[in-house]
Amino acid sequence: MIWLASLVILLPFLAAFGGMLFGPSLGRLLGGRSALRDGPALIACAPVAVSLVLSAIVAFVVWQDPGERTGTLAVIDTGSVPIRVGLQVDGLSAVVALMVCCVALAVQVYSVAYMDGDRRYSSYAAFISLFTAAMLLVVFAGDLLVLYAGWEVMGICSYFLIGHHWEERANSRAAVKAFLVTRLGDVGFLIGIIVLGVGARTFEIHDVLTRAWTMPGSTLTVAALLLLAGVAGKSAQFPLHTWLPDAMAGPTPISALIHAATMVAAGVYVVARLYGVFVAAPGALAVLGVIAVISMVGAALAALAQDDLKRVLAYSTISQLAVMAAALAVGAKSAAIFHLLAHGAFKALLFLAAGCVIVTAGSNLLAHYGGLRRGMPITFWSMTAGFAALAGVPPFSGWFSKDSVIEAAQHAALHGHDTTEAGWFAYAPLNSPTLGKVTAIHSFGPYGERPHWTTLPSGVAWLIYLGLLLTVALTAAYAMRAWLMVFFGEQRGTYEVREPSKFMSWTVAALAVPAAILGFFGLGADELRPHIGPALLGIGLLIIGAGAVFLLWNRDPAADPAAALGPVRTMFARAFYVDELYAMAVVRPVRALARYVVTFDRRGVDAAVVGTGRGARRLGGLLRIPQNGNPQTYLTGLLAGVVVITALVVIFR
Repeated sequence: MIWLASLVILLPFLAAFGGMLFGPSLGRLLGGRSALRDGPALIACAPVAVSLVLSAIVAFVVWQDPGERTGTLAVIDTGSVPIRVGLQVDGLSAVVALMVCCVALAVQVYSVAYMDGDRRYSSYAAFISLFTAAMLLVVFAGDLLVLYAGWEVMGICSYFLIGHHWEERANSRAAVKAFLVTRLGDVGFLIGIIVLGVGARTFEIHDVLTRAWTMPGSTLTVAALLLLAGVAGKSAQFPLHTWLPDAMAGPTPISALIHAATMVAAGVYVVARLYGVFVAAPGALAVLGVIAVISMVGAALAALAQDDLKRVLAYSTISQLAVMAAALAVGAKSAAIFHLLAHGAFKALLFLAAGCVIVTAGSNLLAHYGGLRRGMPITFWSMTAGFAALAGVPPFSGWFSKDSVIEAAQHAALHGHDTTEAGWFAYAPLNSPTLGKVTAIHSFGPYGERPHWTTLPSGVAWLIYLGLLLTVALTAAYAMRAWLMVFFGEQRGTYEVREPSKFMSWTVAALAVPAAILGFFGLGADELRPHIGPALLGIGLLIIGAGAVFLLWNRDPAADPAAALGPVRTMFARAFYVDELYAMAVVRPVRALARYVVTFDRRGVDAAVVGTGRGARRLGGLLRIPQNGNPQTYLTGLLAGVVVITALVVIFR
């Protein structure tokens, strides 16, 4: 099993290596420019397809025989805590790896047509393969430092892919911004790994979770909070979320890959993988919950006012990732992963369908669309399924996963949960003279003997619950707005409305299937099965949000329903001016300091260095005067010296 998992990771890596070295030459060898005979396309698609098959085998074996399987491939002796290059396969890693391979293959196939004619397609496809391999390494890693290696490789891949068309200033700036903001969070992430590993005396994830129950609470809290810094950066959560909307400047398939299967999904996955650490650090869970509420509501409001289709979907991703983080904060680990999988399906679908619309219309702006359903039926029905899943329309996948999150948050806010999820947690109300009424998560510690009580303040639980309800209505609103403005009304452009390449349209149609039916796979688990109360509440909020937008649009189909926001629309569209705040508080002072440093360097450091050189040259010039290479001068000096010495001897004799 471990060797199969190794091959799942290794094949995309070899595809990246081969694409970089042999892609262009193989294309010339095969002859022609047909996409099917293009060397880089074959190198990119075939290994990922094989990885998909192998990951499906791994998932099937784990489903048939549940349990954790670990294996060490090599041991690196550091002199203190050793690094074990090993993998860990269980239900969580198997199902997430399967999702990653599915989306990666769809993106590679879609890109064959989308990037047709791009002279740097070979490196583009190679970086996608490397991106995929890095995410799979994070998923299957059995050691925290191995996980961190994949984590950082994803960061550099995102930089190159977002800035693929670096000739355009917006692309290069977006790539640099994404790299710097995520690196800021990764500093805390690395320190958190070190704190956790040193505290547990091992970096193996299994052993860390085992020993977490005996580690000091302060160490766990510090480590968890530092890990959350990296999670916030990678998963684009407040306050490190600002890079993701700007990253839409990159190619649309890259947006689909980042938003659905890699990069942003990694943060949520790491919290789920190290969930025992976070449960043992109640303060970190409370912080995660507050961050989730700010991110989910703020990003949903921002999505409601965007003019760019891809930015609508970008803010939607921030909001949906916050829903997963909220689920983790209230102890609903299974619901969080379920929504991660559903989100991977419908968000990949939405981005790739948006690429079809953008290719046809030649614009990202919603104001340039309208009436596209008649000429693009495949894209229309596929994107309709994606929007329905995003909004939580039953029976699409998003309805099942969101309902499970809402139900878990409702129990956490009202009276806790009276069942045990996968042997991990039981919820119960707890009255404390210092904390008041709180929701307590009693972990039975599958990795340890000693139980812990993790308390989530009732105020935070209620905040999460109400934030989720508001987010459901807002999500339905912005999904309905985008759907109506793209496909209904009169066409607002002079372009020809038609389906793009079959590679693109049929890839989108294929992704519509899991977006529609994936939710039914959760019916086997009680905590993922819809229940009447939360389900009706979610449907009611869906009707309110989508219905309000429809009524506004129906009054004037040529107008933008977001115009009803009035003066606050600008604030929402600018995402509450967080970027401007950072520019004022961070960017401008740093630039001013940089200018001062440059000035000081030129007038101080450089002046001192240059002055020292000039002084040495002048002194050397003076010292060269007697050493000028003229024999007559040397003879004259010699005779003068003899005369002086003779005179001194005579005088002082």
